[in-house]
Amino acid sequence: MFNLSRYFSTVSFILIVLAAGVLGPLYQKLSLQQMQDLAEGRNVAMAQVFQNSLRNSLDTLMSDSVGRDVKFLTQSEEARRLHASVLELMRDTSVVRVKIYNRLGSTVFSTDAEQIGESRLDNPDFRAAISGAITSKLAHRDSMSSFAGTLSEVDILSSHIPIHAKDNSIEGVFELYQNVTPFVAQLHRNMWLVTGGVALVFAALYLMQFLVVRRAQGILEDQEGRIAAARDTLEIQVAARTDELKRTNTQLEGEIVERRQAQSKLNYLAYHDPLTGLSNRRSFIERLEESLRESARRGERLAVLFIDLDQFKQVNDSLGHGVGDELLVSVAARLSEHVRLIDMLARLGGDEFICLMEGVRSEGDVEILAREIIGAFEFPFKLDDHELFLSASVGICLSPGDGSSVLDLMRNADTAMYRAKGLGRGNFHFYTPEMTRDAQERIRMENLLRRALDNGELRVHLQPQIETKSGRLVGAEALVRWYSPELGLVMPMRFIPLAEDSGLIVGLGNWVLRETCRLVMQWRTSGFELPQVSVNLSVKQLERPEFIEVLSTILDETGMDATSLKLELTESVVMAVGDAFDLLERLRDLGISLSLDDFGTGYSSLSYLKMLPVQQLKIDKSFIDGIGKNSGDEAIIRTVMELARSLDFEVVAEGVETVEQSDFLAALGCEQLQGHLHGKAVAPAEFRARWSVPQ
Repeated sequence: MFNLSRYFSTVSFILIVLAAGVLGPLYQKLSLQQMQDLAEGRNVAMAQVFQNSLRNSLDTLMSDSVGRDVKFLTQSEEARRLHASVLELMRDTSVVRVKIYNRLGSTVFSTDAEQIGESRLDNPDFRAAISGAITSKLAHRDSMSSFAGTLSEVDILSSHIPIHAKDNSIEGVFELYQNVTPFVAQLHRNMWLVTGGVALVFAALYLMQFLVVRRAQGILEDQEGRIAAARDTLEIQVAARTDELKRTNTQLEGEIVERRQAQSKLNYLAYHDPLTGLSNRRSFIERLEESLRESARRGERLAVLFIDLDQFKQVNDSLGHGVGDELLVSVAARLSEHVRLIDMLARLGGDEFICLMEGVRSEGDVEILAREIIGAFEFPFKLDDHELFLSASVGICLSPGDGSSVLDLMRNADTAMYRAKGLGRGNFHFYTPEMTRDAQERIRMENLLRRALDNGELRVHLQPQIETKSGRLVGAEALVRWYSPELGLVMPMRFIPLAEDSGLIVGLGNWVLRETCRLVMQWRTSGFELPQVSVNLSVKQLERPEFIEVLSTILDETGMDATSLKLELTESVVMAVGDAFDLLERLRDLGISLSLDDFGTGYSSLSYLKMLPVQQLKIDKSFIDGIGKNSGDEAIIRTVMELARSLDFEVVAEGVETVEQSDFLAALGCEQLQGHLHGKAVAPAEFRARWSVPQ
């Protein structure tokens, strides 16, 4: 039965609460606004009194403040006199602090001297006041310094008031702080009284109506009892006839629901990625096929954007696949926010996403979407205790210009993505036919490089490292060259990045190590002594768990003394290797020297550098080129030398090509030089012929 008493009690209680909840805050808001208007008027009046009483001192301060530093503003005689006058003028008033800003937003006067010199140019209240408006804000403060000392638990109304010059122009801004604590306290007391009075009135009304409703409830309950008896009899008869039908219907409904759920799940899994909930490869391909047909019929263009996450492998390797999966879910959610509802975003697998944009009017539309996708990675992804920063590379191709089939569009977008990744993280690039030719050339060169490792097409060249003071040969850097029957001489800058990407760098680097050690020992046996040889290492070599074992085997096989071998690593390589300190300590324990190559072009973290077990820094050629031309490069070199001297590092300068550069480095105390001035990288026979003659 409908319980009238309970309904009335509930509704009345809600209405009372709503009335009190509305009237109380409304009264508080109106009273607070009235109090704030009155306090603001007092601040304006006090500002006018201040301006009228101290006009000459104020004008002098405003004119002298331009171009003056904080010390002048706080220690000038005019500032002291103005400070004393303000204290006297504001004595026994509710104003507890006064600040004055000039038109440039600088604090030229404050009763709190520590605030003089601060800039308020970006403060919205200052900007409003300098435009002629008066703004005020009410705030509660736990403590605040004032004329009379520190105030605790106070309510302060701060007002920004324009200062008008004699020609009525605005030359600055007053900021007055007024203590309105008594008014706020009285306001709170009045609010409680009003709220209590309203509650009492509603409670009395509620009691009178409740008595009437309770009587009506009794009448309804009596009638309900009679109706219930008749209804119960009828229900017993109906229930007996329908029980069997219900059981049958329940069984059938359960089977239907189970089949529908299974079918729905199968359909969902067939077209959606189970991790992120995005469309999968199959769904994307079908949609793209349909869109190609519609676009061709309508004469419209569409775009395919291939999205690949940068640095994602590092997340999986360092934090585990569980965190990696959570990150992919977050990435999918953030990308979805930047893709139009009419477009389609899908996950192809791993850290690869793809987007279809239909109805493309110009490349500018696609460029906007690409920038929004890249911009989605500006902020970090927060996963539990981890704050992860990522970027994405985007490749774009347009149909029909860049392809008319699903396979062509997806392949070309993927190719454009790799070009964007080659430009650096967080970039996008449109597909061009040259990219396909470049990709084919890359595949051809990779195949030739694999063959070169087996066919002996690689050679080790050596560039001398000489002692700065004596010009004596103290070492050499081993540099690899590729003599290809098809391509001719291939320089490292052309095939080393390819070897890094394809994984061939591990075998190539180990070959260079072994060949260099073999060559040095062969020279020693024949009477030519090379004091030390340097070999560059790749991050992929250091990441291999068996690297130390492979290096030890090479030293044993060639008979090379570990102290005669120096390994060169760049700052980026060291930072990329997990547990780099332990690995470098193990190398140093073998007796191998370590050199930090291209110093100054990578991270250059001093706190990290001082802990690295390296003995030598190599100043990058880009700084050496600036000697005599760029004072900034010269300053960096001086700083590196001071840093190396304080950390007891030996310094080698590479890329030295002129006598002027050599003299500059010698004057700074650089121990070793390397560059064309003392010799290019040449074949072993030419190197020995040049340096076997006593210098």
